[in-house]
Amino acid sequence: MSKINVAILYGGRSVEHGVSVNSAKNIFEFIDRKKFTPIPIGITQKGKWYHTKTVSKNIQKGKPLSIQLDPKQPILKSGAQKISADVVFTLLHGTDGEDGSIQGLLKSLDLPVVGTGVLGSSLSMNKIVAKRLMREAGIPVTDFIPVNFYDTHKPTFEEIRSKLGLPFMVKSASLGSSVGVTKVKSKADFAPAVEESFRYDHELLFEKYVKGREVECAIIGNSTPQASLPGEIIISKEYEFYTFDAKYVDGKAVTIDVPAKLPTDAVEKIRSLSVRAFQALKCEDYARVDLFFADNGEIYVNEINTIPGFTNSSMFPMMWKERGISFTDLISKLIYLSLERNKLNSRIQHNFASSLKF
Repeated sequence: MSKINVAILYGGRSVEHGVSVNSAKNIFEFIDRKKFTPIPIGITQKGKWYHTKTVSKNIQKGKPLSIQLDPKQPILKSGAQKISADVVFTLLHGTDGEDGSIQGLLKSLDLPVVGTGVLGSSLSMNKIVAKRLMREAGIPVTDFIPVNFYDTHKPTFEEIRSKLGLPFMVKSASLGSSVGVTKVKSKADFAPAVEESFRYDHELLFEKYVKGREVECAIIGNSTPQASLPGEIIISKEYEFYTFDAKYVDGKAVTIDVPAKLPTDAVEKIRSLSVRAFQALKCEDYARVDLFFADNGEIYVNEINTIPGFTNSSMFPMMWKERGISFTDLISKLIYLSLERNKLNSRIQHNFASSLKF
């Protein structure tokens, strides 16, 4: 069998650019080179594409790429060199990568993509839309109040406090890695928190604070998605919540417990809710579901990540390693899932024979 060419797409115009680079480094290192030929393609923070020799933060040192807009021909060009990819493994976390935009571009070129497509990506990326859909599906989510930057009336601190209590969270609607997220404990925190969230997005949400434990669950599959055992993120008391620095900078900020030490009934409920959230938001191939296990025993789905991290501290690969799936085998499984799904989707016709003259 000839090896499968896998384009590893990383970087991007996102506040999570650095996280993307680190995730892609691990995919590039651990991919099974007996089965796959990795093709690293970096996107700078200004949106320029380069073919790089390896995954590197110095993306601009690669060879500039152009795209030939023809699904029937090799579509990536680096100078005179044509680059043929059988599938794209996109590690573009956040804006312009996890929101369906890059998935739409690649879909229009008939390039299979590992992970969720246009619809599921866009639905999952926006926390407001995702929470509304999950709530409609009967999945428990925390109380929230959405606000748009252009709203003529924005709720006051007193209005938010009366509905959600104190403390409460302020979040940019379409970001990840805890960027644009603040915990509000007093009126003095309110205005700076709103300003910080609107810095990165036109929408934000005020969200009820849940006192409890942060747990995550990994999902793999399509027609019959499977859930891992949940893992727990135990955050140092030096942090108010699971911040960007706690996730990626401070190696002593968190302790990860995989599997989480939870009651059996809670474990099964978390797994069930995670699969239901995955299906309700039209996710594909894989995702990581973040949940709260409240002190009163209630469980809430917080959000879903369609391109979870693959860094050395990322929970998604850790949770599957606990189930006996190595990093290398996990990468292979996700690629094959994508190719299988793409093959099944090829049954859908795009032409309609009609009497219309044009």
